[in-house]
Amino acid sequence: MLSTSFDHLDKRRPMKRAVLLLSGGLDSYTAGAMAKAAGYELYALSIRYGQVHAREIESSRGVARALGVATHLELDVPLSKIGGSALVGEGGIPKDRALDAGDIPSTYVPARNTVFLSVAMAWAEVIGAEAIVIGVNALDYSGYPDCRPEYLRAFERVAALATKAGVEGRPLRILAPLIDLSKADIIRKGLSLGLDYGLTHSCYDPLPEGRPCGRCDSCVLRARGFAEAGAADPITRS
Repeated sequence: MLSTSFDHLDKRRPMKRAVLLLSGGLDSYTAGAMAKAAGYELYALSIRYGQVHAREIESSRGVARALGVATHLELDVPLSKIGGSALVGEGGIPKDRALDAGDIPSTYVPARNTVFLSVAMAWAEVIGAEAIVIGVNALDYSGYPDCRPEYLRAFERVAALATKAGVEGRPLRILAPLIDLSKADIIRKGLSLGLDYGLTHSCYDPLPEGRPCGRCDSCVLRARGFAEAGAADPITRS
């Protein structure tokens, strides 16, 4: 069953391993910090999929160091060769979009989370991890279908059927601790854990010097989250 908290973890047991899907953004950083605080040993996985905002991979390295992960694995999975998204270079990144429009934006990358979770599932089997941690959120997000709780529950069922561990009665858990939180709540949680959000990168279309554009969906959601949390965003301070 999809886990949205870490209440299931028996801290009297030896430390358990988890694969953290780490993008370098504030959501995956916060989810990883929550998992670490709950007692998981983290194995971070960052994927270069041909994203135009590849600056996030550099940020993922700093975040991985801050989290003290056991291993940080970077893989090339060139979804850009398939195309189908502004995030892999097909068309411009939309700016100033109404986030309540209800449509699926051009920044949706077909099957991205399914591919990422599948790679994480394979690595989890190899290292004996019992969980995958993913920082998806179903409230303050851009409308992507693979960020919904029902999707994650379905993938967890797939993992139970498709892996040796699952067949042997050790099903992989999908941990999505941010799924029901607003962006402001996520930021408040991270700040309570002492996270330095200056290490993170969220912008889909950074300026040449690397600063956020301030107008893409991700920038708008981040700015709104910090404002509602009553906190200053360290990457936009002058």
